Amino acid sequence: MTSQRLDRPHWLTALRRFALFTLLGHLLWEVAHIPLYTIWVEGTWGEIVFAVVHCTGGDLQIAMSSLLLALFFFGTGAWPQARVYPVFGAMLAIGFGYTIFSEWLNIEVREAWAYRDIMPVIPFIDAGLTPMLQWLVVPFVAYFGALKLSSPHRGGLNV
Repeated sequence: MTSQRLDRPHWLTALRRFALFTLLGHLLWEVAHIPLYTIWVEGTWGEIVFAVVHCTGGDLQIAMSSLLLALFFFGTGAWPQARVYPVFGAMLAIGFGYTIFSEWLNIEVREAWAYRDIMPVIPFIDAGLTPMLQWLVVPFVAYFGALKLSSPHRGGLNV
């Protein structure tokens, strides 16, 4: 038997859970905030559904890439039993940073999508509030949900 604690997930289980929670979280978020984009009033239902699926797939790729980069630079072979918070912090910084860049690129440069007037916009970076919140809330829930750290019967964390 390995020395791994049985009440914590193995790294592969944690990655699988993270991918599933990420997919579901971003899908729900995309459905909830698509009315804040012009496609909601200008697009067909087919275009709207495609946009939700396309954006959710991109979100999953960004999230998984962010986690894998964070694990590469800040993780250890003992993750998810060790280095939980450094990996989370790096993953969040990578995903959030990419989101700021992507919003700027696709709104200002490419004009690939546009916000409606009802989208709250963050001053100075001119990025929508909901995409920024999405990249704080969904990764938090997915990461700690995947690691089951919120469970009251868990022991202390080895950070």
